[in-house]
Amino acid sequence: MTQPVPRPATEPTVVAHRGASGTAPENTISAMRAAKALGATWVEFDVTLLGDGTPVVHHDATLDRTTNRTGRLADITRSDLAIIDAGCRFGEAFTGEPLPTFAELLDVVLDAGLSANIELKPHGASEATAKAVLERLAPGSSLADRVTISSFDHDALAVVRAASDTLPVSVLYKTPAPDYLDTLERLRAEALHIAHAAADAALVAAAREAGFPVRCFTVNDPQDAARLAQISVTGIFTDYPERFISDPAWSPLAACTQSTV
Repeated sequence: MTQPVPRPATEPTVVAHRGASGTAPENTISAMRAAKALGATWVEFDVTLLGDGTPVVHHDATLDRTTNRTGRLADITRSDLAIIDAGCRFGEAFTGEPLPTFAELLDVVLDAGLSANIELKPHGASEATAKAVLERLAPGSSLADRVTISSFDHDALAVVRAASDTLPVSVLYKTPAPDYLDTLERLRAEALHIAHAAADAALVAAAREAGFPVRCFTVNDPQDAARLAQISVTGIFTDYPERFISDPAWSPLAACTQSTV
């Protein structure tokens, strides 16, 4: 490849999945603040669109699982956010937690000095979701050093790459497809993200030999984390960052510097 692969300034090793989502409601401002308090330096969160195109931080296509409301996000607008409680289903202490917009939550994350894995959840709107995120991440801005943009929707990642030569992107798979290295190279991806059960020594070695760090989700069991460290996985996503941030196996200093592909 003729162009260097865009990479964040620091290697994500322990990433708080949807914030510290074992401690606070997932994808909320409280979860991001909890991750910071627990010592995390990287957080991950999901971005999807409301019916009026407003990007919000939410995983599902519906409100049902995590909020006090039901129905599709595609059927509501920003004005409806005032009546949505994204905390009460997690616990009484979080009653009244708002469902945040992408702009609101990104400001909190950056003000806290955190870096962010921004996962695109297009739910069928690949281009619109990617462009909504790109509006806040101007090409060439210093934010490129503090983020990676990931997605299972590789078309959405292609939109990001077409718009920016400098924003890092990471390719998500549950189980990598046979041509996963071709996809990583085509998108000039900085890393491969896969389900931890799909990681084996041969796959990790092949990806890393090609120059791609491998990060695994969602790792909450220390035994799983130990296995992944033994096969040279470079990072983990976890609901409980406090379980791993003091483990030398997951220190940023333990992650090997990756060559440019």
